[in-house]
Amino acid sequence: MATGPKQLFTDAFEREHATTMRVLRAFPDDQSDFKANERARAAREIVWTLVLGQERLMLKALTTGFDWSTPRTPLPQAPATVSAAAAALERVHAQVMEVLRGVDEAALSNETVRFFVAPKTLGDVPKLEFLWFLLFDHVHHRGQFSVYLRMVGAKVPAIYGPSGDEPWT
Repeated sequence: MATGPKQLFTDAFEREHATTMRVLRAFPDDQSDFKANERARAAREIVWTLVLGQERLMLKALTTGFDWSTPRTPLPQAPATVSAAAAALERVHAQVMEVLRGVDEAALSNETVRFFVAPKTLGDVPKLEFLWFLLFDHVHHRGQFSVYLRMVGAKVPAIYGPSGDEPWT
């Protein structure tokens, strides 16, 4: 049985979400303001990036698209703890999945969203390509966050294979 592009993305998105939640649950809340250095984001802010990526970008791409003619509204502040941000990620991920399940496969493959393709340059990006871009960005920020786990003395769960803290035995 052939699997279409929508199902391939949905399956990958769900797998990566489950992995992300394992990583986030391993982080101690009392270290939520930890920063790797003075220029880095706090741990809770990195997790908030994941939330906003799904809420402000994925949901918009799948529903209304982006209105670049109006001024951007300020982004909401990250919650005080990693666990609160993780709970927000669980909620918004469920919303994205509900919307994604209802989107026609042809629309994902044939429709575009206007988004930045270069500095100060908007272009038409196929919806499915945009979703993959956001998923890769999500994985990037999860990797960044997983380094924070090690730096605060927490255990790093297996992500794509065994970790020093979670070997495959």
